[in-house]
Amino acid sequence: MEARVRRRYAAERRFRLLGLAAVGASVLFLAFLLVTMAWRGLGGFTQTEAAVAIDFPRSDVMIDPSALRGPQAAEALAGVGLTAVLSQSATAQFGPAGAELFGDGALRSLGKQLIADPELLTRKAKLWLPVASRIDTAYKGEGTAEAEQMVQRLASQDAVRRAPNWGFLGEADATDPTAVGVWGALKGSFLTILVTMALAFPVGVLAAVYLEEFARRNRWTDAIEVSINNLAAVPSIIFGLLGLAVFLNVMNLPRSAPLVGGLTLALMTMPVIVIAGRNAIKSVPPSIRDAALGVGASKMQVVFHHVLPLALPGILTGTIIGMARALGETAPLLMIGMRAFIANPPGGFTDPATALPVQIFLWSDEVDRAFVEKTSAAIIVLLLFMLSMNGLAIYLRNRFENRW
Repeated sequence: MEARVRRRYAAERRFRLLGLAAVGASVLFLAFLLVTMAWRGLGGFTQTEAAVAIDFPRSDVMIDPSALRGPQAAEALAGVGLTAVLSQSATAQFGPAGAELFGDGALRSLGKQLIADPELLTRKAKLWLPVASRIDTAYKGEGTAEAEQMVQRLASQDAVRRAPNWGFLGEADATDPTAVGVWGALKGSFLTILVTMALAFPVGVLAAVYLEEFARRNRWTDAIEVSINNLAAVPSIIFGLLGLAVFLNVMNLPRSAPLVGGLTLALMTMPVIVIAGRNAIKSVPPSIRDAALGVGASKMQVVFHHVLPLALPGILTGTIIGMARALGETAPLLMIGMRAFIANPPGGFTDPATALPVQIFLWSDEVDRAFVEKTSAAIIVLLLFMLSMNGLAIYLRNRFENRW
């Protein structure tokens, strides 16, 4: 008997050690993922800038500074030839290689600085502008020999520095990695999730309440329950095909719009919320229902005044799981056309847009090496976005949680 007891204790210790090893391995993999993403992506939030002197009075920029003080300032700068002026100034200062020193990001920054201070057009000014992607990559230690020589030349003149890349958080997609941003995709994801939440949560909760509290037990409700369980396990690409067939081809809703993306993701998320809602409603003790009925409450009052508030924490848990899955989905959004090149953030639910997972997918397929760190930086933004949304949902769940 003592030998059997020792074997049981030994088996228990081995089981605990295996559990600790599993937890430790999970933590190590998670830490490796986060460290790798941070190591590769933090550089995307910074940019390399070079100082260039531009003599605006002697340049070909023929525009009145007063034209840059109105709401049409951006349109007024569109045709004044800033590209040629910047190229000439860089060539005069850094030689023939200076013509390729700056890219689209520098032109955008130059335009913003002129709009912020139109008096720059009346004098010679030294401006810090983001360099081209190959120079930026070389400054960060991964460029070609020619680009590294240009970086050394800039450093010898104290004309290069690292600066925060605020445009990455405030701009939309672009063809030049120095001009790309995640704001357009982030706003598209936010609008899509709003549509998903507005449809999936109330419909899913009401369906769970009806099936659990009001529906009669027969073969039809059994078929509905089986169908819901099967829908929760259907691959997401199937919902993308459904959205393409119904919302685009039949209902003729606008392609690449957050409205269509939200409708598609709502179909995918709703079964998860229904299943979690039913389990949460089942967990409410029957004594709550009996007590409410005993004091004269109707069936509707019992459900919506007593059972549903007590089941809300469990329902929110299922909603968190469903929303997290929807936020990271790419395949359904690709099927409904949300992989288009969108240069401007969407203004509403029906405007063309893309989502952050799709944007990450598109950037990962680019050949320019500078898009690698932009992709990792966008992954960091996506993780922070998901953590913030899940944190809000967890707070609401804990806020309404009841301990028995």
